[in-house]
Amino acid sequence: MNYSIEYEREEDGRWLAEVNELPGVLAYGKTSDEAMAKAEVLALRVLAERLDQGERKPEPITITFKAA
Repeated sequence: MNYSIEYEREEDGRWLAEVNELPGVLAYGKTSDEAMAKAEVLALRVLAERLDQGERKPEPITITFKAA
């Protein structure tokens, strides 16, 4: 499954990164790299939890980054 992380700078200067394919998976950071890294870690945690709970079967994943 492919996942994309979209990121943009907020008015207050923070960066927001969001994984659209996983509702609720978003993270803030001081830099775009920090926000994307946090979102990627959170996405992997969510996927691991779903696998652990038997909600998903294991499959290869690809994560790409897109500027909003």
